[in-house]
Amino acid sequence: MYKIFLVEDDKVIRRTVAEHLSMWGYEVRPAQDFTHILDEFLEFSPHLVLLDIGLPCFNGYHWVQEIRRRSKTPVVFVSSASDNLNIVTAIELGGDDFIVKPFDLTVLTAKVQAVLRRTYSLQGSVDVLEHGGALLDLGTEHLTGPAGKSELTKNEFRILRVLMENAGHPVSRNDLMVRLWESESFIDDNTLTVNVSRLRRKLESVGLEGLLVTKKGVGYVLE
Repeated sequence: MYKIFLVEDDKVIRRTVAEHLSMWGYEVRPAQDFTHILDEFLEFSPHLVLLDIGLPCFNGYHWVQEIRRRSKTPVVFVSSASDNLNIVTAIELGGDDFIVKPFDLTVLTAKVQAVLRRTYSLQGSVDVLEHGGALLDLGTEHLTGPAGKSELTKNEFRILRVLMENAGHPVSRNDLMVRLWESESFIDDNTLTVNVSRLRRKLESVGLEGLLVTKKGVGYVLE
């Protein structure tokens, strides 16, 4: 099931869109705290974001840039600020599409479906992630490199997946632990260190020395 993060402060629109997309089989989570949109995005890990421009505290332009620093998840703007300047700005800052308010719900659904099709495989999900010679099979949870293949534990797989989804951008230790908590794995700081060390050794065993880099005081990054 695709997960959609809905960032909309109008209560009527928020409820209507959430109910409509839920009827189409999507898991929709509306934003709750407009000062912590990025935190909610990282915690939910959606497949697509529907983002208004005019929001409390920070506008949609701010949040799309924050999301783009951490993820390639598609972002579709939904706004009444539909002049050419706003549309161009939204796309240039990282938006994948723009839906003008007021909109027809069937048009919204069609746009959502089209963006999901373009972003993910025909089967509904990406089967393999690749970066720097590393191939991560999301089905078998196997890691393949120039020197062979390695089977990962559940936590090693989840850590590597997050890092590969954010390749080139540091991921904090806290964000990694949040993602692991989502899977009901109890992870504290020491346990994360152990899992990262084991993952690094497995990367080395398949010929990927130096791929996983520790950024002191920041977190980890795949370079």
